[in-house]
Amino acid sequence: MAKDEWDIPEHLQPDPTDYDFDLGAALGAIVGLRTTVPADAFTARVLGTEREGSGVVIRDGLVLTIGYLVTEAETIWITAADGRAVPGHTLAVDQETGFGLVQALGRLGVAPLEFGDSETARIGAPMVLAAAGGRGNAVGCKLVARQPFAGYWEYLLEDALFTAPAHPSWGGAGLIGPDGKLLGIGSLILQQGEEGRRLDLNMVVPVHRLSPILDDLLAYGRVNRPARPWLGLYATEDDEGVAIASLAPGGPAENSGVRTGDRVLSVDGAAVTDLAELWRAVWACGEAGATVKMKLGRSRGTRDVAVISSDRTSFLKHPRMH
Repeated sequence: MAKDEWDIPEHLQPDPTDYDFDLGAALGAIVGLRTTVPADAFTARVLGTEREGSGVVIRDGLVLTIGYLVTEAETIWITAADGRAVPGHTLAVDQETGFGLVQALGRLGVAPLEFGDSETARIGAPMVLAAAGGRGNAVGCKLVARQPFAGYWEYLLEDALFTAPAHPSWGGAGLIGPDGKLLGIGSLILQQGEEGRRLDLNMVVPVHRLSPILDDLLAYGRVNRPARPWLGLYATEDDEGVAIASLAPGGPAENSGVRTGDRVLSVDGAAVTDLAELWRAVWACGEAGATVKMKLGRSRGTRDVAVISSDRTSFLKHPRMH
């Protein structure tokens, strides 16, 4: 989302006097990211070919962001708070956590932001969710929940962080804790309704999910373990269970006869009633390449389908150094 398409009211911006750390210094570690993706990239149809968001400098020239901003990126420009722009290169995108890592190909001159303890962050604690651009592009918020989050794109995070009020430019934004350290990276905006009232939340991926895999991502570009089975489907959840909303063209599910509108009744004999159960059951079938047996509901009864899963990354374009 371009800066001129959103504006954060003054009363939602963080007040430096409310924090026991140097807010300006912490916000200086947040950089802007602008990426372009080839038109024939696998993710172009869903995510577009031009993407814009933020990232956080966590080491000299190393930027942590949310993976969808830099997946299959052909060009990346990183913009620091002082306006300096340098090209970047995607080092890694981890499909399980959703994190992306970008290496600056020039000197950013930005001091890194230290990791905080995202596992023990207290519900109700005051925090800052910041996009690139300083205090005017930051929201003073609170941590309102820590719970599992299941995404329609074959994604499940067991301990996602949720903050409110929501930031209008959440992608890759840095969640800064009460001690001025980085707690997570913004991923989504969600709406929660209650008794006729609507509350907008941001879902944030906690940094403790990165620490055990960071060395692998830097060394190999991916975590050094077998990939999870991927089906290439997008599912939705309603009061009746789980339905297939759409299919990745040429993906394993489409090639195996799964159809849009099918309802997922079970996977490998395990009943499925929500998205979290669906993804857990699929991943329990083994590693990428495993056969996933699904019982699907259709208007004329049920059908058993065996989907030979794939490694999601095999469908993606890999970054090239320029």
